[in-house]
Amino acid sequence: MEKYVPLWEKANLTIEEAAEYSNIGQNKISELLRIPRCPFVLYVGRKKLVKRKEFERFIEASIEI
Repeated sequence: MEKYVPLWEKANLTIEEAAEYSNIGQNKISELLRIPRCPFVLYVGRKKLVKRKEFERFIEASIEI
């Protein structure tokens, strides 16, 4: 039996989860993660995760993405 953790309780999100959580497209999130020194990217091997709290701060501070 798999335990479900709500997105707003996770510390890190996959690109798909971040897109669902923020209502921003997966391609746009992937593009943002490629920016040098992106404050909300976390590399786990070859996998990219989104740091949820930093991503929320980035969205709150942005007028346009």
